Amino acid sequence: MKVIILGTAWPYRGGLAAFNERLARQYQAEGHEVEIVTFTLQYPSFLFPGQTQYSDEPAPKGLKIVRKLNAINPFSWIATGLYIRRQRPDLVITKFWLPFMAPALGTANRVAKRKGLRRISILDNLVPHEKRIGDKMFAKYFVRSVDGMVAMSRSVLADVDLFDPRGKKARTFCPHPLYDHYGVSLSREEALDLIGLRANQRYVLFFGFIRDYKGLDLLLDAMADERMEKLGVKLIVAGEFYGDPKPYQEQISRLDIGDRVAMHTEFIPDHEVNRYFCAADLVVQPYKTATQSGVTQIAFYFEKPMVVTNVGGLPEIVPEGKAGFVVEPQAEQIADAIVRYFDEGWEARLTEGVRQEKQKYLWTKMTEAIRKLM
Repeated sequence: MKVIILGTAWPYRGGLAAFNERLARQYQAEGHEVEIVTFTLQYPSFLFPGQTQYSDEPAPKGLKIVRKLNAINPFSWIATGLYIRRQRPDLVITKFWLPFMAPALGTANRVAKRKGLRRISILDNLVPHEKRIGDKMFAKYFVRSVDGMVAMSRSVLADVDLFDPRGKKARTFCPHPLYDHYGVSLSREEALDLIGLRANQRYVLFFGFIRDYKGLDLLLDAMADERMEKLGVKLIVAGEFYGDPKPYQEQISRLDIGDRVAMHTEFIPDHEVNRYFCAADLVVQPYKTATQSGVTQIAFYFEKPMVVTNVGGLPEIVPEGKAGFVVEPQAEQIADAIVRYFDEGWEARLTEGVRQEKQKYLWTKMTEAIRKLM
C-alpha cells in the first residue's frame, strides 16, 4: 500500500512533526511505501507572532519528506492536491489540529480525490483551545474533505457530531500512541547531572510549549504552597514560551519561589527530552482546557506517574489512582495532589500502574484504527 501523510514534518519541530514522522516509520515497519507532504510555510508570522518554526535537528533518515503546502497560498493548496493525486496513493492521512489550516488541508484533500483513494484524518482538535472568528466554518470545510476520522480523545469524537450531525463520515476513537523515540531511559542521578540539578531534591516536571491554556500559572501558584518547601519539592519547567514570558517571570517573583523553580525555557531537542523526564519524580499537566496531550504519552514511555487536570481527554488516559491523580484545574487541588504523591508514598504503586497502562498505546493500534476506516 502507498501512504501519504499530509501535515507537519521536518524541518518544522514540535509534537505534530514528531507524531507524523513516527507514524510514517510505523507504516514503513509494516511494509508500506510512505512519504510525508509538508509545508513550505506553516505559521505566517503576522498571524502567529513568536510561533516556533524550524528544527535544528538533521533531517530524519529514511523518510521521504516533500515540502509543497503554503498555509496562506491557495495556488499551493491546489498544487499540493494535484501532486498527491499524481502519486496515486491508496491512503492519505491528514493530521488536523487547527481550523486555520482547514482551507489549505481541506482543499488539498479535495483536489487529491480519485477513485480508490481513502482520505483519513487524525484529529487533535476540531474546536480549538483559543477560538477565532470562522473556526467552526473552517472546521466544517475540513471535515467534508475527508472520508473518515480518528479522534484521539472521546471528547473530540463527540465534537465530530457538531460538524457531521447525520453521521455520514466514518469515525472511530484511538488514543494517542506512545512517543517512544526520545532515547533510552537514564538513571535519575545521570539525568539530573546533565541538566545541572541536585539529586537531593524532589522534582515535578512541566514540559512542552508554554501557552496560556496549559496552566503553568496554576502550577506556579501551587508551588507557593508552604508544604512544597517542607517536602523539598522543586519544579522543572522545560519548554519554550509561546507568548510573552513576562507574566510568568513576574508571578515567580511575586510568589518568591525563584529558588524552587528551574526554568529551562529553550526548545528541548529530541535527544535531550529523556533528561527531563528521567530527572522528574512526577509529571504535572495543569491544563485549563485540553483534548489530549503528547506529553502524557512521553511520560508513559518513561514510566512516570502524572497529575493531570479534569479537562478534555486527560482523565481518559490517566486513570485516577492507577497512573496518577486527576484534579480540577485549581492551584490548591494541584498542590494537594503533589503533596499526596510524595507524602503518602505513591511512587511505587503509580509507577507500576503506568507500566500496565502504557501497553494500551502501541502504534499498531493507530494503524489498525485507520485500516478499519478504509
